[in-house]
Amino acid sequence: MRRVILANNEIYHIYNRSIEHRPVFTNYREYYRALLCLDFYRSQNPLLSLSKVLLLEKNLRNNYLAEIKNKANFRVDFLSYSFMPNHFHFLVRQNYDNGISRFMSDFCNSYTRYFNIKNRRIGPLFQGIFKVNRIETDEQLIHVNRYIHINPVVSCVIKESELDTYLWTSMPEYLVFSDRKICETETVMSHFSSKEDFRKFTHDQIDYGKKLEEIKHLILE
Repeated sequence: MRRVILANNEIYHIYNRSIEHRPVFTNYREYYRALLCLDFYRSQNPLLSLSKVLLLEKNLRNNYLAEIKNKANFRVDFLSYSFMPNHFHFLVRQNYDNGISRFMSDFCNSYTRYFNIKNRRIGPLFQGIFKVNRIETDEQLIHVNRYIHINPVVSCVIKESELDTYLWTSMPEYLVFSDRKICETETVMSHFSSKEDFRKFTHDQIDYGKKLEEIKHLILE
């Protein structure tokens, strides 16, 4: 049984790893597909699967995608996200009953089908039920948001100099280096005086080892 109740209008840190910690996001196309799944399945009850939408003629596809991106119909609002080679982190607010659970089921199933077909494999890709922690304070909010963004750097996936524009996190959305508009950034940015203030706060934690114990209880069960 899940120990954390997923309630509407609450914010949660969600994360999960691949089975056997195997790499499941290994190149541009796989990362991009995962991001498409995230963007698509946050919408409430899409009538078609992402794989079927991608087969539509271009104008029909674009019209369908535009229609389902009505914010009033989002199951969850994303505050931040980060994709790593063998895991992911999401910071989300639930808008509808069972919104997070349904999103996660659709997201994981869709990406798993894509990955399995592409790599000629069968079976689950991610470890059991996803992990989740409720964000209880503003301090937790900004620290977990920072942890999610710096994860690729502290894990040596990218260099610090690449963080601000790294495509597979929401950092470029916060710093307006991307026209991608998946995240609701106002909740986090309301705690900072400027984008540069936010950027400095985020980068200051990259020397991860020095403060690991201070944030471990915020991000781990």
